[in-house]
Amino acid sequence: MAELEQRGERTPVPSKWEYASAPESREIVRLEERYGLFIGGEFVEPRSEEYYETLDPSSEERLAEIPQAGPEDVALAVATAREAYENGWSAASPAERAKYLFRVARILQERSREFAVLESLNGGKPIRESRDVDLPLAAAHFFYYAGWADKLEYAFPHRRPRPLGVAGQIIPWNFPLLMLAWKIAPALAAGNTVVLKPAETTPLSALLFCDVLRQAELPAGVVNIITGDGATGAALVKSEVDKVAFTGSTEVGKAIQRELAGTGKKLTLELGGKAANIIFDDCALDQAVEGIVNGIYFNQGHVCCAGSRLLVQESIYEPLIEKLKRRLTTLRVGDPLDKNTDVGAINSRQQLEKIEELVAAGKEEGAEIYQPPCRLPEKGYWFVPTVFTNVAQSYRIAQEEIFGPVLSVLTFRTPDEAVEKANNTPYGLSAGVWTEKGSRILWMAQRLEAGVIWANTYNRFDPASPFGGYKESGFGREGGRHGLEPYLDFREDSTEVIGG
Repeated sequence: MAELEQRGERTPVPSKWEYASAPESREIVRLEERYGLFIGGEFVEPRSEEYYETLDPSSEERLAEIPQAGPEDVALAVATAREAYENGWSAASPAERAKYLFRVARILQERSREFAVLESLNGGKPIRESRDVDLPLAAAHFFYYAGWADKLEYAFPHRRPRPLGVAGQIIPWNFPLLMLAWKIAPALAAGNTVVLKPAETTPLSALLFCDVLRQAELPAGVVNIITGDGATGAALVKSEVDKVAFTGSTEVGKAIQRELAGTGKKLTLELGGKAANIIFDDCALDQAVEGIVNGIYFNQGHVCCAGSRLLVQESIYEPLIEKLKRRLTTLRVGDPLDKNTDVGAINSRQQLEKIEELVAAGKEEGAEIYQPPCRLPEKGYWFVPTVFTNVAQSYRIAQEEIFGPVLSVLTFRTPDEAVEKANNTPYGLSAGVWTEKGSRILWMAQRLEAGVIWANTYNRFDPASPFGGYKESGFGREGGRHGLEPYLDFREDSTEVIGG
């Protein structure tokens, strides 16, 4: 026994726990050398005859050549969608439309690993997030709207819903497949056809989704997917579509609104944000720290509703910042396909330069910066998770959307002051409140100018819950019954009723 005890004393105690590399295989994804535009149920070469390369942001590796759709290509896609709408889809029974949406949802579930790898490969986000968040939610949205397709008269009682026609949809690069699901599912459930343009830097998920449509045997022309840069999106906005849905920057959203003013086309905009994550002194502190990390470092901060402004009650400021800094030292930055990675690659060089410029502005204005020790890969686009303290409300890092893993910390003393500081922004997309008092949560929610407010959690989404903003964060809602309404016409003289 003594000998065993002596040996036990000599057993080395690990001073540090390291995770072994656990990369997800890329072999499940088969990429084409060159893609076409998906129009009329098949891939066609662009009439513009122009292509560009899409990259893996973690290594700057070329992945594929992507077509740059020109005005003629956009017009062809819209005409094809119009023909599909007039010659079958709008007249299809609601149960028939639901059948296709159910099929798409099931196929996404069956091919979830393939899509998750591609999302991380082309977008830079950690595979854990693609696998555990993006794919389940994308499938859930198709399931959800499949359920509403034949119940629209119950969703909107005493009204006469009918489809609009052709929807032009433009989605961003931060959630390629999930934003596609948010747009396409309600549009098809309402009886519309679609022309969708994915983001220039992350088109591969949408192009793989075309194969899902083939598997689901969706009628040709009901969904058309065109790729390209901002010029392609501008051409789609100006085309003969009946509705435009855009998710992206506030600057572009304003330009779209000016373009469509007076045209009679329906428009929904989900734009930027500068959300306040508000921490009261009676919160569960460790739980709040995890919520703060999830709120700003999830998807490298490439989230429109990211909690990029942290408002902390003064009495708990020092212990919270100490815990937060300690937690940052445990975040693993690196290969997006490694299952242990917490923070992946920045989506593009352009976005990385924007983040670097605003961080430099924060330091110049006098904020104190903290970045944990972190070795970044030599190739690719990377940025260390960052916290700014001693931030004034006038600083650019407290006013402008950074869209990266950068947190600005401010303090408050009273709930009234917290509300005043939280609302001191041109945006109004989301907010978070951390407190044990339910009455305080409701009091804050009534006064915060935000479309979505989380209580004692952050970045939680559900297809049944509407999402959208106020002020310069846009208008209209996606998700829930509210997400169907922008794709329906309720005019009194409507004779084509769907859902019956």
